[in-house]
Amino acid sequence: MSLIAADTLCVRFGATEVLHDITLAIQPGEIVTILGPNGSGKSTLLRALLGIVPPWQGRVIRAEGLRIGYVPQKLAVDRAMPMTARRFLSLPRRVDDAAADAALARVGLEGLGGRQMAALSGGQFQRLLLARALLTDPQILVLDEPTQGLDQPGEAAFYRLIEEVRRDTGAAVLMVSHDLHVVMAASDRVICLNHHICCEGAPRVVSNAPEYRALFGLGTQGALALYQHAHDHSHDHSHDHHGHDHV
Repeated sequence: MSLIAADTLCVRFGATEVLHDITLAIQPGEIVTILGPNGSGKSTLLRALLGIVPPWQGRVIRAEGLRIGYVPQKLAVDRAMPMTARRFLSLPRRVDDAAADAALARVGLEGLGGRQMAALSGGQFQRLLLARALLTDPQILVLDEPTQGLDQPGEAAFYRLIEEVRRDTGAAVLMVSHDLHVVMAASDRVICLNHHICCEGAPRVVSNAPEYRALFGLGTQGALALYQHAHDHSHDHSHDHHGHDHV
């Protein structure tokens, strides 16, 4: 039984069809990445799967009682506002100290509950958002461009953390990215989107698909090389493969 599925889903905004004939299913415990250029409908697809955006045609099926942890792309948080990381975890629902401490420890922010939000680095803030999403003990984590604004080492560290969370909690992960260089190694399955599903499959297969190359150009060998390198070197992403993220 899949956690979330779309069946011939179409989404329109006015006269514009943003998503056409999307059929997919996310299974328990898998990491799935949706890749596509800007404006390809990636965020809209996530929001349709979550029930935030209504379908024009087709349907979305969610497992009964499904617990979802969602990290949106843009969160309306004024980080300059005086608020500690611990207090942020209790918005909008209060959580007890033990749960908060466990969530912070899970994402590598142990002991930082008393730190002001304004004092957190970009990477720490992303981890705090992830900690908040984990408080619901989700069966699936939905992450919309979670590493936007992070440098390449920060990005690689965040994807490693996602893999650890999946391993330790069993949660499935569905994330959106337009970065090619690290995300390939962290995914079980990649879905290439450009208003419709162009291709999908294991990262190695998708990297060689002509539809993928048509979407992302010829710089994609870098993503594939990193994918192979990562699996040959036990997920060592420390090498700088800059230049392959926005090709």
